[in-house]
Amino acid sequence: MKVTIKDSQILKTVNPDVIQAHLQATGWHETGRIYNDAGAIWRLKKSAADEYEILLPLQHSLGDYAERISDILKTLETVENRDQVDILSEFITNYPNFTMQGVVMQIATPSIDKLSGEITLLGEVFEKLREIKTELADHDYILAIKAYQERLPIRCTGDLVKVDNNFLLENPHNLLLNNI
Repeated sequence: MKVTIKDSQILKTVNPDVIQAHLQATGWHETGRIYNDAGAIWRLKKSAADEYEILLPLQHSLGDYAERISDILKTLETVENRDQVDILSEFITNYPNFTMQGVVMQIATPSIDKLSGEITLLGEVFEKLREIKTELADHDYILAIKAYQERLPIRCTGDLVKVDNNFLLENPHNLLLNNI
């Protein structure tokens, strides 16, 4: 089943530099710029008959930024024979106000001077289970310990950031235990 990503909020979080690095690494070549460097044209020639073109928006402020990213995902889905969700998960580096549900997999040794510490969650990020690290304090840290001990799922919101293929949830808030 093919899934088409249409959520403009998600598509707007994609950084054009990440796509550009992916295109370079997979054999695409930049062939020109348009509209005072608002966009770059990238081409890939797979065979004598198959040539592909991508218009990469270079400015988030463009009104059709999300639509152009969606077009890029469709083209890469065809060229790379991969699911759009899989491709998009590689491109996301920052997703503000992300709400996730997961289980606490690990609790690091708490800080000496205050009630806080790093926890590792296992939750779904773009249809794949991923480890997500976050720093919790006070009541939220206590809730995370309870969730860990009783194997209860938790839900929280924060800014999801991807650094070197690792996910971090920064500014976590609204942490809730989901008693099933």
